[in-house]
Amino acid sequence: MNFKITRRQFPFAFFGTAAAALEAHAADAVADFFKGKTLTLIVSSAADGGYDRLARAVAKHMFAHIPGKPEIVVRNMPGAGGIIAANYLANGANKDGLVIACLQANTALEPLLGAKQAEYDANRINWLGTPSVETGLLMVMQKSQVNTIEDATKTPLKAGTSGHNSAPAFFARLLNETLGTKLEVVVGFRGQAGAWQAMEKGDIDTYGMTYWSSLTSARKKWLQDKTVRILLQYGPEKVGELQGVPYAPDLIKNPADKAFFEAATLQMSLGRPFAAPPGVPADRVAALRKALMATFNDEKFQRDVRRIGLLVNNPRSGEQLQQQIANAYRAPSDTVARLRRIANPPRS
Repeated sequence: MNFKITRRQFPFAFFGTAAAALEAHAADAVADFFKGKTLTLIVSSAADGGYDRLARAVAKHMFAHIPGKPEIVVRNMPGAGGIIAANYLANGANKDGLVIACLQANTALEPLLGAKQAEYDANRINWLGTPSVETGLLMVMQKSQVNTIEDATKTPLKAGTSGHNSAPAFFARLLNETLGTKLEVVVGFRGQAGAWQAMEKGDIDTYGMTYWSSLTSARKKWLQDKTVRILLQYGPEKVGELQGVPYAPDLIKNPADKAFFEAATLQMSLGRPFAAPPGVPADRVAALRKALMATFNDEKFQRDVRRIGLLVNNPRSGEQLQQQIANAYRAPSDTVARLRRIANPPRS
């Protein structure tokens, strides 16, 4: 059957065909670039933690969704609560699309909080997406004499962290300010895994802030054996499995404190974000974003993360994260000032 294109229809048919051709050419260009290459996925934490396990699961499956199917290798770059890796991503990594990172969510807001070590503009980083939102926990070993969050407002607890400005240190001070807990920040531990080992030895009482997803992936046996006691949960949503564990926003009565707490925990809605450096060509950023979301929806990837206890409970696109981060940097000045005060307290 023959179809006749009228003069009125021709421009639309022509431009539609041209656009499709340009899109196909762009896809081919991206595939040609990545083909035969090696992509480095940086993890901003030490090995054997939740971030590391997630990154390695992503690396195992994401290559198949990137045009050209590059090999992916994982490199750990812990330190300063993720800031070292974020600095490298923004200032040291090649801006060709062959370096991406799995960053701690706090790194997106560190410049806003006035962290002097954060030498990057979070709004210029190309955010690629996240598999989940996070819920923070305050927990102690079962042998601890602290049984409730009320006890933690009366009994000092040594809270291990990697650095003075790390996310666990920030959240420990946030709980002290809004709930009256007596968490004493102790720095110098090699990430979450190192702090957990110190908890087992009795050197410290708690980690400054543990993500529920990290606990279920890296220390699932602690839950099964009831090795730890969870005193508190906080973040954008409650965990269904933690029935009976107090939820911090429900305990904060002062409206100003509650609004402040919500702003301070905003980073948890960023989950475990993946990002690419500033300046990566837009077509490669788009391809990486699409590949990451396809990975999160990949049945084989989902089976792997379920097997190791990781959460993929609420994937969000890079565009969503980019907008959310931009909104955070437009927060009222008084809120920002208060956030900066607990993020950067005077050192004794």
